[in-house]
Amino acid sequence: MDEAKEVGRSIKRSFSMKLIFVAFMLLFSGEAAFAYEQPKYEIVKIYKGFELRRYAPYIVAETVVSGKFDDAGNKAFRILFKYISGDNLKKTEIPMTAPVNQSPAIESAEKIEMTAPVEQTPDGENSDSYVFSFIMPSKYTLDTLPIPADPRIKLRQVKSRLLAARTYSGTWSEKRYRENETALLEAVKAAGFTAVGEPIFARYNSPFSLWFLRKNEVLLEVEEERDIQQ
Repeated sequence: MDEAKEVGRSIKRSFSMKLIFVAFMLLFSGEAAFAYEQPKYEIVKIYKGFELRRYAPYIVAETVVSGKFDDAGNKAFRILFKYISGDNLKKTEIPMTAPVNQSPAIESAEKIEMTAPVEQTPDGENSDSYVFSFIMPSKYTLDTLPIPADPRIKLRQVKSRLLAARTYSGTWSEKRYRENETALLEAVKAAGFTAVGEPIFARYNSPFSLWFLRKNEVLLEVEEERDIQQ
């Protein structure tokens, strides 16, 4: 009898731990992702199949990786996450004193806050490569951002632009992405816009998030060649 009670208590503890784990994942893989800073934009107009947005300029830290669509993201994420975690060099200003002595600049690491989304775009020069970008917090400029210690990472200013955005949930699989990419391209064409460059795959959640809670988007820059206010 005592053994049966102990088995029962063990099952209850196991069930309770599973409930706690699920609650934890629901808390930190869904809504928590939207607490990250995101690029500023205004909604210009909503069309059938997409939302037209005008984005303010922002800075990205980006790297190019080779591999299959479904696998390249893991490699790129590790490279870029190391940069924002402190794998960088930031010059520290030294206040002027007297007498004047010549000494080397002091360098230190700096952690950078995580933002959303993580962007993935085909590399125009190589068909089997992708450009992955972490958007930098708006408090930084190109002059104040830490220098990446990894030469594979480049910092770049992205200009203000007009983007068509299609939002969807679910996995990060290439099949799921291609379905929404095709739908966006067709909707943009039907609305009379001309696409500029390659579509962007935007991921708003961490790799550890539950797939059904993920927010994903396909973004596409378009030309301002028509009266979008009509």
